[in-house]
Amino acid sequence: MELINTFFNYFLHLDENLKIILNDYGTWTYAILFCIIFIETGVVIMPFLPGDSLLFVVGSFAAIGDLNIYYVLSILILAAILGDNTNYWIGKYLGDYAVKWKFRGKSLINPKHIEKTERFYEKYGVKTIIMARFIPIVRTFAPFVAGVGEMNYYRFLIFDILGGILWVCICILAGYWFGQIESIKNNFELAVILVLFASTIPLFVGIAKSMISKRKKK
Repeated sequence: MELINTFFNYFLHLDENLKIILNDYGTWTYAILFCIIFIETGVVIMPFLPGDSLLFVVGSFAAIGDLNIYYVLSILILAAILGDNTNYWIGKYLGDYAVKWKFRGKSLINPKHIEKTERFYEKYGVKTIIMARFIPIVRTFAPFVAGVGEMNYYRFLIFDILGGILWVCICILAGYWFGQIESIKNNFELAVILVLFASTIPLFVGIAKSMISKRKKK
């Protein structure tokens, strides 16, 4: 429980923590941000990293000149695309083994997350690759499931590039523009909470629909 609280507090005060990283590491901050986005999208056992809120905060820092807007856009688009591609190949070549990975007797990959992503593919097809970018957890598992299902790589790549560009640009530019509004500057923690909440709405809607569907079947 303490670990969860620490994790939540860290990302609740993401603006303060990013400022510390900037002060301590300077230009290397771009590399650190690249790694965070790459890991969230590329490492199937790390679906909990809050990419949406991080990109929003990055955009707000770019608005005040602490980060270069063109650098963060290009670097993080690249990170998102490379991460998804890594995840795709992990799914394609290690998928059957990866779902069995365990740590202290617990599965590192939640089968329910895989099942939920598979349902997305059944309903939306290849468009899932773009839509999943805006849905936490599903975002991480979509390329993995595409690899496991041996989706044509070039088809996957086209939709992945489009999704990566849309996701990074929308989230960063939202932070860039809203970050210049005085009322949001003064209530930035609340803004981060709202971004976190908004990004999880599709996830909770999907869970609610699934529960209603199961009850109807009974």
